Amino acid sequence: MKETAYRVRGAFVFPMRPSPVVHLDQPMKQLVQYFLRGLVVTAPVAITLYVCWAMFTRIDGLLGLPIPGAGLVVTVILITLVGVLASNLLTQGIVSAVEGLLGRLPFVRLLYSSTKDLLNAFVGEKRRFDRPVAVRLSADGGALMLGFVTQQALDALGLPGYVAVYLPQAYNFGGNLVVFTTSQVQPIPAESADLMAFIISGGVADAVLSAPSGSRVVQPVSPV
Repeated sequence: MKETAYRVRGAFVFPMRPSPVVHLDQPMKQLVQYFLRGLVVTAPVAITLYVCWAMFTRIDGLLGLPIPGAGLVVTVILITLVGVLASNLLTQGIVSAVEGLLGRLPFVRLLYSSTKDLLNAFVGEKRRFDRPVAVRLSADGGALMLGFVTQQALDALGLPGYVAVYLPQAYNFGGNLVVFTTSQVQPIPAESADLMAFIISGGVADAVLSAPSGSRVVQPVSPV
């Protein structure tokens, strides 16, 4: 292609051709999306495997067993045997005597009772986190908080008509225990585990949203 020269003040000037523009935005965005997608898949698996490996090695180190994972197996067997003995009528008296002894020690009593109540709340016979509710924070119900009713009757504390609600915190293992009137508490049809994951994840977990409606019987919240 022949170029045309322009004369400017006695000098010839040739126009410069524009350099071709290479668009790298789309390939880079695609690579970033692939990386983030791979991160979402591999990070939970890696963290889970690392936690399991750390737990195995920790237990094996405490028990002094050279076989990886043997410590966890021995621990599970021992805990199961203790559960069998605790369910036996012949050994329930011994368990009660040990619990009574621990309950008379000042600091040990606080630690033992708190740990026992926490485990019973999740996996024991007296589960407490099985009544998911939504709490109305305003009269018009415009703001709600999700939690679990842990005590349906507080008459012993001089609070008739109130219930105790545990409100977990997002991205945290902590939470707050707040007392509300029964009129502020509304049961919601959701599985406790799914709702707990929904709250802790900051609303990211969608298991509670994907559950079919009517799959859970809603129990009314009322003092018993």
